[in-house]
Amino acid sequence: MTTPSRTTADTGHDLRLLVRAATMYHLEGLTQAEIATRLGVSRPTAGRLVARARAQGLVQVTVSAPSHLRSSIHTDVERSVEETFGLDEVLIIDEVADGTASANAALGRAGASVLMRRIQPTDVLGFTWGPEQVAVADAMAATSSCRQVVQMDGSMTSVEYHTGVDHALARLSDRLHARPIRLVAPLYADPETVAALQRDSILSQSLSAARSANVMLFGVGSVSTSTTLFEGAFIDAIVLDELDELEAVGEIGGRFYDDHGRAVGSTLVDRTVSVPLDSVRACPTTILVSGGEHRRDSILGAIRGGYATILVTDLPTAEWLVAQQKGDL
Repeated sequence: MTTPSRTTADTGHDLRLLVRAATMYHLEGLTQAEIATRLGVSRPTAGRLVARARAQGLVQVTVSAPSHLRSSIHTDVERSVEETFGLDEVLIIDEVADGTASANAALGRAGASVLMRRIQPTDVLGFTWGPEQVAVADAMAATSSCRQVVQMDGSMTSVEYHTGVDHALARLSDRLHARPIRLVAPLYADPETVAALQRDSILSQSLSAARSANVMLFGVGSVSTSTTLFEGAFIDAIVLDELDELEAVGEIGGRFYDDHGRAVGSTLVDRTVSVPLDSVRACPTTILVSGGEHRRDSILGAIRGGYATILVTDLPTAEWLVAQQKGDL
């Protein structure tokens, strides 16, 4: 016994059903349950009809931004960076990140918008200090919450230098309705002092909380005299020369890495009081907020090393990152 072939009328009926289901879903805004009721089919069948309509090219979705906003939206470049580096999200600001206060504020607003979307009430947020993180803290609204906010790197130095860490910690914890955890320690000390700090009952708790944070917010520093670590007398010209010889390109929380994100074995390793790079890489949500020509190599090394799952940057930097990565393949 042979199976009868489908008639043209049957095919036309199926096509009309697909179009009707797609119209209800995309234009009329009906749920799959409502479509099922209207068409007299099961809910799973309604879902399959909508999916088949898109698969067969019967549905084309067009997103049209208002004309006054089109120049500031860069979804194609954002998607390109995400796909090139395997990032969860990239957000590009409309301003060039040149290190000025206005550029940092733009990075901060974008970083805050990402953080407020991503953070959950049970999360622990860790952050490193720096101008971009201060800008994120300043831009935060009190619309989200988390459990704790913890400082990831020491900040005490031998000279008067405003790191912004106290302001960022207070602001983030206030806006996120969270308990602040301060790391009262230097960023660099001699190895014996670092070992003693790690054994201290109070500081060890702070470091442990920072290492286990499930959301991290950080910037990157470069290997030059313009970096905040040099300006704040955390490192000197001799250390910079050593890092340059080791081909370091950037740092996160005072821990340096090369152009592929590999930790650099300098004399600073055993002297650093901060969350190790391996802990940053292991964190499920890591938000890197940085941009500008002066930070490009540092950003590239960080995302190659897997330290960021989300990147907030400017358009020229984003385009450079993709071109550089594709050129090296």
